[in-house]
Amino acid sequence: MSDALPGLEPFTPQTEPAALEDLRARLRATRWPDAPEDAGWGLGTDIAYLRELVAYWADGFDWAAQEAGLARLPRHRIRLGGLGIHLVHARAVAPTGPVLPLVLSHGWPDSFWRYTKVIPLLTDPGAHGGDPADAFDVVVPDMPGYGYSDRPTGPPLNSIAVAGLWAELMSVLGYARFGAAGGDVGSHVSRYLALDHPDRVVAVHRMDGGLPVFTGDQAELAPEERAWFDDVAAWGASEGAYGAMHRTKPQTAAVGLTDSPAGLAAWIVEKLRAWSDCDGDIERSFTKDEILTNATLYWLTGTIGSSMRMYHANAAIPPGQLARRVEVPSGFSLFRGDIVRPPRAWLERTANVAYFNEPARGGHFAPFEEPELYAEELRAFFRPYRAAALS
Repeated sequence: MSDALPGLEPFTPQTEPAALEDLRARLRATRWPDAPEDAGWGLGTDIAYLRELVAYWADGFDWAAQEAGLARLPRHRIRLGGLGIHLVHARAVAPTGPVLPLVLSHGWPDSFWRYTKVIPLLTDPGAHGGDPADAFDVVVPDMPGYGYSDRPTGPPLNSIAVAGLWAELMSVLGYARFGAAGGDVGSHVSRYLALDHPDRVVAVHRMDGGLPVFTGDQAELAPEERAWFDDVAAWGASEGAYGAMHRTKPQTAAVGLTDSPAGLAAWIVEKLRAWSDCDGDIERSFTKDEILTNATLYWLTGTIGSSMRMYHANAAIPPGQLARRVEVPSGFSLFRGDIVRPPRAWLERTANVAYFNEPARGGHFAPFEEPELYAEELRAFFRPYRAAALS
C-alpha cells in the first residue's frame, strides 16, 4: 500500500533562524522569581534546575539536530474536519504474518513526541529483538491544538470528537479495521474509538483507567475501588491544580506560557518529573535534549494554550458518556511510576478486560521512558487480534 493517498502530503518542517534567535533572546532575558531556601521541587519546579535547563536551552541545545532526527520519521499532513492534521504513518518492515494497523494517541504535555522512540520497535520488531510477526503499521497523529496539527479556531474539540477524526483518518489511510492505544488524554480518545466504532476497533490498549466517575451508591464498590477513589481525591488536592486551571481558565495561564519559554518549561518539566518513574531525578527518565525537544515543539507551534483548552472541552462531556462500558477487548498496562493507578476491579467494571499487566518500570510517559517494555506490552496484548483486522 502506498502513502500516495488523496490529501496526504509529506511534511518536513524547517524552523526559520529568526524564530530560534527570538527564543534564545527570550531565554537569556528571563526575569527569575525568588524561591525560599531549600525549596527544591516542593513548591513546584525547582528554580535552580530550571536555571540550568534554560541556560542550556539558550546556548547549548541543538534544535536543528533534533529537528533533523524527527524528519527521519515518515511524517505527513492531511485535512480532516476542516483542520490540518499532522501524523506519522510508518509501515511494517518485513512482516511475516498479518499486519495490524495501530493508531497511537498521545496526551498532555506532549505530542507525537511521546511515541518517537517506540515507532521503530513496533514497525520492525525483528530488528529490535522481537518477532517479525508482531509488526504493526503505526499511525501517530498530533491531536488538534497539539504539535504540528492546526489549532481549532472555534470551540476546542473533546476526546469524542477527536476519536471521530481518527476513525476518519484510518479510513483515508485504507484501514477498515485497526487497533487503538494511548495514555492520558490519548487513553480517553482511544476509549471513545472503541465505544463509538466497535465494528472497526478490534481491540484497545490503555495505560490508565482515567479519573473515576461513578454515580451509583459507593457501597456497591469493592473496598479497593473505594480506597482508589480516596487516593484520587487526595492526589487531586495535592497535585491537581494544573488540571483545574486547564479545565476552567486555560487562557489566563496561556498568556504567560506563550510569552515566556522559561515559564513554558517550568509548566512542562514539573509534570515530566512528577509523572515519570524517575524517583525524583528527572534526568533518569529524560535527557535535557529530550526535555527541550518536547518544550521546543510547544514553543515553535504556539500550542500550549490550545492543548490546555482540550481539558475544558473534556470537562463538559456528559456524565452518561463517561459511564459507558467498553465492550471491545481491552488491555491495560499500569506502569509502576504512573499516577492514579486504578485497581483491576474498577477496570473490570468499566471495560471488557482481556489483558492486565503491571510492568515493573516506567511511568506516565512509558512509551518514551521505557520504549522496549511498552512495545512488548502492545505486542503481547494485540497478538490474538491480528487476524481480526483482515476480516
